[in-house]
Amino acid sequence: MEGGGEVLVRPAAEAQAEPARPVPRRKVLRQYELVDLVRAYDPDVDEELLNRAYVFTMRAHGSQLRASGDPYYHHPVEVAGILAGLKLDTASIATGLLHDTVEDTGTTNAELARLFGKEVARLVEGVTKLNKIELQSAETAQAENFRKLLLAMSEDIRVLLVKLADRLHNMRTLHFIKNEERRKRIARETLEIYAPLAERIGMEAMKGELEDLAFAELWPDYREGVLHRLNTLRQGDDGLIERVCSALRDTLHKEGIEAEITGRVKTPYSIWRKMQNKNVSFEQLSDLMAFRVIVDTVGECYAALGVIHGKWQTLPGRFKDYISLPKPNGYRSLHTTILGPEGRKVEIQIRTAEMHEVAELGVAAHWAYKEDERSRDGRQFRWLRSLLEILEHASDPEEFLEHTKLEMFQDQVFCFTPKGQLINLPRGATPVDFAYAVHSQIGDTCVGAKVDGRIVQLRTQLKNGDQVQIITAKGATPSPAWERFVVTGRARSRVRRFLRQQRRSEFIDQGKDQVTKLAEREHLPFGEKHLDKARSVLGLKSVEDLLVAVGDGTLSARSVIDTVRHELQPVGPQEETLVPNRAKGLAVEQTEHAGPIRGLPPGVAFHFAGCCHPVPGDAIIGLVRTGKGIAIHRVECRTVTPEEMGSALTLGWNGQLNGATAPARLTVMATNRPGALGTISTLIGKQGGNITDVRMNRKDDQLFEITLDVEVQSREQLDQIQAALRSSSIVNGVERLLLG
Repeated sequence: MEGGGEVLVRPAAEAQAEPARPVPRRKVLRQYELVDLVRAYDPDVDEELLNRAYVFTMRAHGSQLRASGDPYYHHPVEVAGILAGLKLDTASIATGLLHDTVEDTGTTNAELARLFGKEVARLVEGVTKLNKIELQSAETAQAENFRKLLLAMSEDIRVLLVKLADRLHNMRTLHFIKNEERRKRIARETLEIYAPLAERIGMEAMKGELEDLAFAELWPDYREGVLHRLNTLRQGDDGLIERVCSALRDTLHKEGIEAEITGRVKTPYSIWRKMQNKNVSFEQLSDLMAFRVIVDTVGECYAALGVIHGKWQTLPGRFKDYISLPKPNGYRSLHTTILGPEGRKVEIQIRTAEMHEVAELGVAAHWAYKEDERSRDGRQFRWLRSLLEILEHASDPEEFLEHTKLEMFQDQVFCFTPKGQLINLPRGATPVDFAYAVHSQIGDTCVGAKVDGRIVQLRTQLKNGDQVQIITAKGATPSPAWERFVVTGRARSRVRRFLRQQRRSEFIDQGKDQVTKLAEREHLPFGEKHLDKARSVLGLKSVEDLLVAVGDGTLSARSVIDTVRHELQPVGPQEETLVPNRAKGLAVEQTEHAGPIRGLPPGVAFHFAGCCHPVPGDAIIGLVRTGKGIAIHRVECRTVTPEEMGSALTLGWNGQLNGATAPARLTVMATNRPGALGTISTLIGKQGGNITDVRMNRKDDQLFEITLDVEVQSREQLDQIQAALRSSSIVNGVERLLLG
């Protein structure tokens, strides 16, 4: 399983390059042939159930045709045949036969339950749910399908097995679809979703075929190039694989170890992917050939490894022990790469026959739905529970898909808790990822970490064998900075959830402030009942949602008030009142001032503080400085001391700046890609903002931080700019700075 999908090498006479897929048509399985296929591994097969399901699907699909022109029922029969090849139970085979009947023929689940039993009906319903989603974009449909798939298979893993068999047969016949864009979409979805899922449940053979079929559709020229080089290699080394097998067999036999040894070459896709990941040429790859050594016991696995290492030179860093530390999908084997017979670099996998069956068939090899009803919740399904937790915390299908791709595509690193519990994580994981893998609450309250007894930074990348101790603190919360370095979907989804909740609270306060101040300026008696009325008219679920929309710039405060303006009667200008000037002990008239600031003494000089950059709409105060007039600060400005705050003027705004602008400072965390700065500038310009200063600070190879001074006319405009930036795929975060 290491390094991608593999195929067994045929005898020398047949060891030619495989033709580019598609798989050629073959005669469809007949009713008795399917039953015989299942009876070969399950003498207790319910023949009557399978016969009825076979006949039912033929009649239900009737004259329907596939894109190939074949009768439609050929497809469910082929799916059932694939499932039988995996040696699955009768209910799974029947589900394969019936999986399209509810969606495509008008058959009901109640009818299936009556004819074939509740178990089969429930499995068919689980598969059917995946195909009933109609969304606006193909990307959203893919993400939502994946969410539904995980929910369905969390109830019964057989739903996934039927879906994988369905996808495999569809990929084998993909070339019959005339629409090229649709073919590529299906192939890309297969490569990104279904092949990794097959790998996750240990079904290596299926994963390899899915990858290669998708490779043939997406990059046919690259595939043909790899196949051509493989053919050239074989022609130059005729009989090499047989000779290496013989040398390994003889060496082990002399030491009293009898082994079954087979050789193979890796699939074109796995070879091409390794060339891309390692940025090497075909000639530089060291493990195009791989060999399996199958022995009787675990002890013989390690004994064979010792014999092979004693005979041939090993390549440093290429040994992996998946017997003592199995992969999450239950895969177990010893992997090593040697400078073997005839000086060739070859990869060797050493395992028992039982391990080999698990490696090839995955979950189907140790099937949990036999009569003994073994536990269905083994180690190989821990990843599923992890993905379901991500599903709970993700805000939308696309975010969920992003996180789950992170979970599935990365290599593993194995770490331990202080009590010795094994935690497997993607390579590049940090103590924060580790904390969330242990428990969500530990992740949320993490404030530090020790690795092997030594305090490390939370962004430190963990290594195999590290013992990690998480330091927590009551009341601690996730840091926004974590989103920049965590790699697991579970950690990222939890951090984003917290940031959304925190941001939502801020937006509610900002939205309420904007609406209230606009109503005050226009002397309108705007209250809670008017907010609820506006919410209803605008089609929002709650008043909080309305205030969030105003706070994040999606909706303007004026549009909220205009929605119910016909119900509001102006109360007239406020009477002039006197408020104490705490800074000077003088009375100041609270009148509509001709300038932008309300509450200043007439004719007094003032300026906007450069430390916090207030703009119209911000809550502001005034600090009296001798000889410098009054400095206008934001209420939350960190440079204002408690003593100064106690003697500050309470001020407000008289609308916007009458065409003038005020500077605001933003920090933007952006993805390092060509054109990123131009995209950010365009987004700001479209909202009417003017950039006056730019400073850049590169954080790592993927991210850089941009500090921007932007001239705006109001807080509302600034909020709209931030909302526009957050909507961009290249922007990871936007914050308004309080300090200059």
